[in-house]
Amino acid sequence: MIRSVVIVGGGTAGWMTASYLKEAFADRIDVTLVESAAVSRIGVGEATFSTIRHFFDYLGLDEADWLPKCAGGYKLGIRFENWDGDGGHFYHPFERLRMVDGFSLADWWLELGDRGRPMDRSVFLTTALSEAKRSPRMLDGTLFAAGLDGSLGRSTLDEQRAQFPYAYHFDADKVAGYLAAHATERGVRHVIDSVEQVVQDQRGWISEVRTAEHGSLRGDLFIDCTGFRALLIDKTLGTRFESFEDVLPNNRAVALRVPREVESDMAPYTKATAMNAGWMWTIPLFRRDGNGYVYSDRFISPEDAERELRDTVAPGRDDLEANHIRMRIGRHTHSWVNNCVAIGLSSAFVEPLESTGIFFIQHAVEQLVKHFPDETFDERQTAAYNTRIGNAVDGVKEFLALHYRAARRDDTPYWKEAKVRAVPDGLAARMELAGSRLLDEETIYPHYHGFESYSWNAMSVGLGLRPRRPHPALKHIDPTRALAEFARIEAEAKAMVAALPSCHEYLASIND
Repeated sequence: MIRSVVIVGGGTAGWMTASYLKEAFADRIDVTLVESAAVSRIGVGEATFSTIRHFFDYLGLDEADWLPKCAGGYKLGIRFENWDGDGGHFYHPFERLRMVDGFSLADWWLELGDRGRPMDRSVFLTTALSEAKRSPRMLDGTLFAAGLDGSLGRSTLDEQRAQFPYAYHFDADKVAGYLAAHATERGVRHVIDSVEQVVQDQRGWISEVRTAEHGSLRGDLFIDCTGFRALLIDKTLGTRFESFEDVLPNNRAVALRVPREVESDMAPYTKATAMNAGWMWTIPLFRRDGNGYVYSDRFISPEDAERELRDTVAPGRDDLEANHIRMRIGRHTHSWVNNCVAIGLSSAFVEPLESTGIFFIQHAVEQLVKHFPDETFDERQTAAYNTRIGNAVDGVKEFLALHYRAARRDDTPYWKEAKVRAVPDGLAARMELAGSRLLDEETIYPHYHGFESYSWNAMSVGLGLRPRRPHPALKHIDPTRALAEFARIEAEAKAMVAALPSCHEYLASIND
């Protein structure tokens, strides 16, 4: 039996992994996490998927308790700004498309919709809440979509049946600290020390890590959460890394923590704004905004990127410290090698667009539990794990490549190059199909990667890639029910905007 797990590295990846394994297996395994106080964390403020709810519910953590302790805010979706080069915007929300007579409301919008009212405002309810900066919860804590509320218990991503309407923004360092306290209270051993040597046995498997002050830490299974350093999976085991820079060239970021001048002006969405040589994130936390410029250093220098970011979000605030980050975009061909599993940045990273970093951690640790080994380390189990992890990362790579290829902006060398850059296998055919009909679950990337067909269609249409004509069948179907559904969404949106508090007002009520 596997009795001891050693996690090397802390941060969000390390503590999410430690707390989840301890919740899953309790005292049946010993979990040790070793992290160096001298190693800085990448975390600059994080945005998540709505599926993160499964993680916190699995641990039995109440949102009203942990969210205020982590400077948290709500995320109803992502607002994309200036990806057309003309200052326009659209939303990618957490909301499945409603169906009428066997066709999605997006199909009906193409047939019946008012071209003066964009698709996202016509077919989704949560876009209206985003525009009005509303909280998804009433002041008494009631969710606006009451039927979706309540704990999911010990459920996983595989069990998601309904689309929950929001995710979170939070301070990554505070989340790591909160989870560290939670995990150590439940028996995770926390060692603050530097790993000086990784020892392998005659087979090449890891037998121990040797630390500066605590000596040897032995384990049966080792988890690499050392970020882009990839101390175990790469530096020790030499696992091949597959770069994605041929299709996703952004390899650097610069981040600023910016105080919000009007504290109550807090948005319930992540903002992704197209810039001259990349894009800028804005992540609203409870008392500040996290801003960052993601770019390719082939098109702009770090100094010029920092200046462009400062001029955009914090003019005159040269006192704010910038955090420059080098990103390694791609994945290891195998995230599990021998008795070592890489989770987080040490495994894979596909740039921050669409907030997939935390999702990859959650997916990886869930799959580790589902494929947890015994002392034989069955190669078929390991291979199955690696296939699922690889498929998820490759699917996100394809989805993100769609953003750049389909965007209408082409006014700088960066955006011109995006239109001729190579695309992943399969994406070109999907984009050609998207010009003829909306995509569905049979025609998007076929393996699980966290994004459903509504996401693909929200992005394709929002970016300007949409079917050239409506679905022919709709001309033969009575549109009465579809028109009624459009009217119902508009009425529901008006009622919810009127009834819900602002995002800041609700969060202030639980932060008191």
